[in-house]
Order: sequence, then structure tokens, then C-alpha cells
Amino acid sequence: MPHRPSLRQFVASLTSLAAFLAITFAGAADGAATRKPYKGYLFVYFTGEDTADGEQVYFAASRGNNPLAWDELNDGRPVLTSTLGERGVRDPFIIRAPDRRTFYLLATDLKMYGDGDWDAAQRHGSRSIMVWESTDLVHWSEQRSVEVSPPTAGNTWAPEAYWNPDIGAYVVFWASKLYAEDDPEHLGDSYNRMMYGTTRDFVTFSKARVWNDPGHSVIDSTVIADGGTYYRFTKDERDPSSSAPCGKFIVEERATDLLDTSWDFVAECIGQGAPDSPGISRGEGPTVFRANTEEKWYLFIDEFGGRGYVPFETTDLDSGRWTMSSGYRLPPSPRHGTVLPITKAEHERVRAEWR
Repeated sequence: MPHRPSLRQFVASLTSLAAFLAITFAGAADGAATRKPYKGYLFVYFTGEDTADGEQVYFAASRGNNPLAWDELNDGRPVLTSTLGERGVRDPFIIRAPDRRTFYLLATDLKMYGDGDWDAAQRHGSRSIMVWESTDLVHWSEQRSVEVSPPTAGNTWAPEAYWNPDIGAYVVFWASKLYAEDDPEHLGDSYNRMMYGTTRDFVTFSKARVWNDPGHSVIDSTVIADGGTYYRFTKDERDPSSSAPCGKFIVEERATDLLDTSWDFVAECIGQGAPDSPGISRGEGPTVFRANTEEKWYLFIDEFGGRGYVPFETTDLDSGRWTMSSGYRLPPSPRHGTVLPITKAEHERVRAEWR
């Protein structure tokens, strides 16, 4: 005879289904129906390799709900300091989980202070990412190191994540140079491409796969979704030339499937400016977020070797047109990081903890 579940089992199944749907819808692509009433922003970043503590995690808080006015927290000292791997962390990325109460902070395991050998860092660098967790943005878990790249990878740079409701998991992506299987010492030539893996807990990850390989080096992808479309911003790593005039600037693409390996082109040379619009000398580490108070998006681009982050803005993600913001006041020397919209209670909490 077929097995018939008991009433208790039936109720438990419905409860599990309801929990899954709640998480799925909470993590849906950004839109008015899913946004919470955010009242401020948290800026998470590092400050560079020129000082002994620059490659650690720094926090800044917005002045009220103004995404262009910021105050350093913790008197300008690191909030989180790496004790694992290379004992330096760069490119910190923070994401709010679908439950809206848990936060994950990811970072590159890399310290360049006192060394500066970028070639070695891409041949024999860490294949792991660093992870912290929090439920209040103030108290953080012990740091953990999670290996995500295969042995053929020479580096694992700038990890970011995005919740994908289609698969009920996070898509975590990063840049790696990949070397031939018969080149275990990584002596050959290679270039960075964007890789990805999936996870539900930032402990166990799927096998890494190539996500974006245009045939030349690309790094620092970041993603935002709106209206059922994903928008991806990536640094073109090529040196500027007649064949690559947008090298060292940002490319924007879009797709309706986050795991698509072929995205539609939107714009390139983002950040370069134009005769009637100011720009930056070069850019990397883009971070993109939606304004809390209006139909506007901000794209902060790291002018490496220059001012650090410089903000750009648009009212139309599909246009590919970004103009430099005016009247901004960012923290001193902010480098590749993340801006996270936060609630009034969260904003008050981080300011109270790290005045």
C-alpha cells in the first residue's frame, strides 16, 4: 500500500515550503515590491597597500540618507582584521541574506604591502576567499577561509555574491587566471576571467566554472537587478590602445539569467567621461546600488592610483550613461568595496558602535 504521510508530516512539509518561498521572494531581484524602507548606507572598503593596515576592512556610514556624504567609523581604523591566509584582505563585499537579518562579508585573501609582486600573486596566490557573518553588522563571527578555486587557478580576486531565487542559492563570482593542467607550477601565460560557484551557506561551494571569458583579461564584476534584468559591471583589464580604447574602464552588460554565459552589451568606457562630462583617469572595483529615496542608481568606481572611489549616477540602467556626481564627500582613500543600503536601526547601531 502507498505510504500516506501523517498530519504532522504534512504540516511540517507545508511549513518548510512556506519558509522556502519566503526566502525566495525576499531574495528576488531588486524592485519596489521587495525593498525595505532603508534610511542610510554602510560603506565597506579597504584603503590600499601603502600602509601596514590598509589591506583590512574599514567601515563608513552615510550622513543620514545621503549616499554622497560619509563619515569614517572607528576613528578611521579597521573594523575587521585578517588573521588567516596572507593576513591581508582586499575588495571587501557585503551582502544581506534573503532572510533580511543575516549578513555575509567576503574578501580577497591578499596582502601586497611590503611586496608588490603582482605577477607572483596571479600565479601562486590564494585560491580561497575570506568570510565573516553577522546578524546586526556589529558583532561578527570568527573569520573563515574557504577554498573555491581549482588547482589550475593562480589567484582568487574580488569575490562577490548575488542571491539567485531561480536556484535557491547564492552565485559567488570572482576573477582567476587559469593555467593548463600540465602546468602545475603556473609558468605559462594566462589572463583573468570571471569564475563562479554556488552556495547556500558560504561554507560548502559547488565546483567553480567560467562565467565570463571575452578572450582577454577581465576582473571585478559586480551585479544589480531591476525589473527582471540583471546588470553586470566589469573592469576591462586590457591596456588602452587603438584596439582596446576602453581598457582600464568599466563595461556594462545585461541578461535575464544570472548564470548566462553570454550577456548583452550595454556600454563601455564607463568612467572615462566626455568633453562635456568629467571622468576619471582609469577605473576598477565598481560597486553599484540603488538610491533609497529616488529612482536613481549609483556606481562608485575606484580610480586606482588616483583618488580612490569616485561616484557616478544614472536614472536609467538600460541607457549605459553614467555621469559623475557632484558635491560628494567620501571617506579618505576608499578602495574597492561595497555600499549597502541599511535600515534606520542598523544605521544607528553601527554609528553607536564605531563613533
